[in-house]
Amino acid sequence: MSEVKKIAVISGDGIGPEVVAEAEKVLKRTEELFGYSFETEHALFGGIAIDQLGTPLPQNTLDICKKADAVLLGAVGGPKWDNNPSDLRPETGLLGIRKELGLFSNLRPAVVFDCLKDASTLKPEVLEGTDLMVVRELTGGIYFGEKFRRQSPNGEEAVDTCSYNVMEVERIVRQAFEIAQKRRKKLASVDKANVLETSRLWREVVNRVAADYPDVELEHVLVDNCAMQLLRRPSSFDVIVTENMFGDILSDEAAMLTGSIGMLSSASMGEGSYGLFEPVHGSAPDIAGQGIANPIATILSLALMFRLTFNYADAADSIEAAVSEVLNAGHRTSDIAVDKSKAISTSQMGDLILAAMKK
Repeated sequence: MSEVKKIAVISGDGIGPEVVAEAEKVLKRTEELFGYSFETEHALFGGIAIDQLGTPLPQNTLDICKKADAVLLGAVGGPKWDNNPSDLRPETGLLGIRKELGLFSNLRPAVVFDCLKDASTLKPEVLEGTDLMVVRELTGGIYFGEKFRRQSPNGEEAVDTCSYNVMEVERIVRQAFEIAQKRRKKLASVDKANVLETSRLWREVVNRVAADYPDVELEHVLVDNCAMQLLRRPSSFDVIVTENMFGDILSDEAAMLTGSIGMLSSASMGEGSYGLFEPVHGSAPDIAGQGIANPIATILSLALMFRLTFNYADAADSIEAAVSEVLNAGHRTSDIAVDKSKAISTSQMGDLILAAMKK
């Protein structure tokens, strides 16, 4: 009997509960196929937590996450809470949970499935061979810097402070080099060193750390050029490492190479193997409750959990192979369907992936 692994499950808002339900079905199937044992505990987070408990990140939720080996998150947020004060916004809860759990990096793979090339707005020949990983720093930069407004001679002005220290840069860069070593040994470090002092520090640290990874080919790319090259030659990238705001923007751009943000998984990691795993997409309140959301990103996030936290490569391989088999067979949810009339439901996609899983 394998050791019981504890997973905190946060369904969240909008389509979150629908896609997480399909991932939980896959979790149970993994137990049946491979003999692994999981214990799940559900917790409130985001908008639903604001509505029921008056805070986006309840202490009980944080306690459940800290006792777990990993966290599976659906999605949070929506226009319902957009006009709330900053401390009562779901996004504030996201920043808080990352900080409290010590999650300093966000890993976002972007892989183009051959059978889905037509779903992208780019030409198939441009997408050929695209398989990259964006490593985004999560706890520093402008999102966490001092923010304030003040009066100036020209009226009210707003200030957002961007800062990084050597430790913050070095730990994310080392993680990116180590990921690159296990892939195609190419790392693109993205900054704006021609303008920003934080980027100049970033580049200095990258160059120093690079000496410890002589087998990895390092390339420095300015962020505006990287945004262009992601559309021009996406297959040339292997691992991209960058600071918080640049990573937020570039990872969403990379997501659309696949044709749908509903296809992409992500992992937020700290020191060691603990991680929070979630789909890249948002809560999509406009389609919530309709049973048409794509659960693949959440299911692939579960596969990432197996691979990165539990070292269950066999289960991760099984899930990823099942997703490929189902897609190659032509099954599509509405976000990736060319003929929307033939699109299948959220639960139907989950059931097909479940049936395709093999030991």
